Amino acid sequence: MIELWHCKDARSLRALWTLEELGLEYRLHMLDFPPRVSDPGFLEHNPLGTVPFLRDGDTAMTESSGMAHYLTRRYGDGSLAVASDDPAYGDWLNWLYHSDATLTFPQTLVLRYGRFEPKDRRQPQVVEDYTQWYLARLKLVNARLEGAEYLCAGRFTAADIAVGYALYLGKVIGIGDHYKPQTVAYLDRLMARPAFQRANAMGKPIAGI
Repeated sequence: MIELWHCKDARSLRALWTLEELGLEYRLHMLDFPPRVSDPGFLEHNPLGTVPFLRDGDTAMTESSGMAHYLTRRYGDGSLAVASDDPAYGDWLNWLYHSDATLTFPQTLVLRYGRFEPKDRRQPQVVEDYTQWYLARLKLVNARLEGAEYLCAGRFTAADIAVGYALYLGKVIGIGDHYKPQTVAYLDRLMARPAFQRANAMGKPIAGI
């Protein structure tokens, strides 16, 4: 059975949301954040001490967008994936990995230096700089959503899960107040999906967010 280690509102939500959209059976391990502190035994599964961590038989994964890719291609029967011979395949892959490398990365610095570090180590200038970086990196998302309901292939896919999580996290930490109207409407559509609501209801919020 697929196993997922998860903290509420962490990047593991991408994998959990994907599992719920696909209707797969899984075992969920809920952890408090940060997991390497709250549950030292977790390091036996994932030496990095980070979430998400997914295990599927002999497969072990630590990257959330990769999990969405893996689950949809291995188990999704094409429902959330884009076939390799589809003209939108490259676009789909690009959005999947744009979601974390470009969008979630600056958010982690906003969280660390604005919320998680002790007060004497917080860096307001870092928070401001990387907030603006994140908002600037939404240019492609904003432009695509001006004329489309979803990011690629004319339908909801795992790319929307991956990017949608970044937008959701931005909303949670207050950056979402600066989203463009089309991006707000898109995030509202995603958050209204029953699978997102089921996944998002699991666990308690991270302290300090």
